Amino acid sequence: MGQTPRLVMRQGQSLVMTPQLQQAIKLLQLSNLELAEFVEGELERNPLLERDERDERGERAEPDADTAPASDAPGELALDGGAGQGDAQAALDADFGDVYPDASASDASEAGAAPLVDWSRAGNGGSNDPLPDLAETTASERTLAEHLADQIAAAGFAPADALVAHTLAESVDDWGYVRADVAEIAERLGTDPGHVERVLKVCHGFEPTGVMARSVPECLALQLAERDRLDPAMRLLLDHLDLLGRRDFVALQRLVGVDREDLEDMLAEIRGLTPKPGLGFGRDTAPAVIPDVFVRDAPGQGGWLVELNTDSLPRLLVNQRYQARVLRDVRSDADRAFVTQCAADAHWLMKSLDQRARTILKVAREIVRQQDGFLVHGISHLRPLVLRQVADAIEMHESTVSRVTSNKYMATPRGVFELKWFFTAAIGASDGGDLHSAEAVRHRIRTLIAEEPPHAPLSDDRLVEILNEGGIDIARRTVAKYREALRIPSSVQRRRGAA
Repeated sequence: MGQTPRLVMRQGQSLVMTPQLQQAIKLLQLSNLELAEFVEGELERNPLLERDERDERGERAEPDADTAPASDAPGELALDGGAGQGDAQAALDADFGDVYPDASASDASEAGAAPLVDWSRAGNGGSNDPLPDLAETTASERTLAEHLADQIAAAGFAPADALVAHTLAESVDDWGYVRADVAEIAERLGTDPGHVERVLKVCHGFEPTGVMARSVPECLALQLAERDRLDPAMRLLLDHLDLLGRRDFVALQRLVGVDREDLEDMLAEIRGLTPKPGLGFGRDTAPAVIPDVFVRDAPGQGGWLVELNTDSLPRLLVNQRYQARVLRDVRSDADRAFVTQCAADAHWLMKSLDQRARTILKVAREIVRQQDGFLVHGISHLRPLVLRQVADAIEMHESTVSRVTSNKYMATPRGVFELKWFFTAAIGASDGGDLHSAEAVRHRIRTLIAEEPPHAPLSDDRLVEILNEGGIDIARRTVAKYREALRIPSSVQRRRGAA
């Protein structure tokens, strides 16, 4: 059969990844700080974009005939409908629905013993050399928060215990003291104060010795215990440091039950301790986490109020008067094309920012709906959740949900959490009921082992039986894997250790 040239027309659809479309996708996964930096670059590059500063001056940020405002937050956000938007969209070789397929116009951390290190002077130098060390000029000082976070990671905590440890570490001040109340932390995390106390006791073994104490006597007691010098007389002395401050040595001798010479020796030991163990570390200069979403209890409504942090969203305007004046005065086609492209880019950026805010709010609302049990009762009620569940519920692609939950934070009554933290693996239910979160199962295993009789430890098989009786369908190898991940010895090793 002979081959002859011919013309054929075919109709098809394809996604054209224009620079504007790539920009819209990129904006989804930027944190609020990265977004602010990106917008600053656009303000420098695009002469038609301006920062809306009217709210900062106490004026109402209402659009006028000369500017088209960027949207702030859903409910108040409106897609720009000013003149020129249709032309701007026509100039782009992509549709906004390619990025947001569900978008519409309206939802568009003693002798023989090791010497005690004075950590309060650990970073202050001590060399007579006037020249700084090279490391001091090329690297910043390690902060106490980083030091504690590394020790928490190495301690082998269960997920629930690690959350408590990190919450305690967040309340540590520059001196190294825990300033939050144990009962307050327990209430916020939905656990009991005894749980927080047990985690805090482990944290008291961190370096520098005395860190994460709740008071000066407790800090000094930890350091004395490390030296094996915390005898009853020293405990009495620590309990009456107010008398030491008043230099009432006669009353101290009578209370402690020692003579003047012994008291002077004890006071010399006290003076050799470090009452501020955190001062040897650099100050944390990193900015605090700024939440993208706030979740508050809705009084009288029986639910949760989810709203965007509008203070972290950029406020932009398109100067249409300047655009019209420049277009009126341009003399070349190249200049006219440049101004037209700037207008198209500006409107696209504003629309992308608006839909980004709406998408974050939509995903956050679904996460709150799915994890309502955690917000009400605490970490033990954290449900298993995967990206696909949220994507199906809000009718978005799974990759869009993944981008939205990256580097975004939610402020809840139980603390500030990254959106991705709410997604956990699932363990099946033996009775056909609801699935169980893997973190909740690990916490259950740790609790069972902690409560077992010392001379009759629970084997992995027995743990499986107990968990199955509780409605958790789990295999023995999974229990063993979780136990090993928690750094808990086997039942044989635990029995030998109790002997």
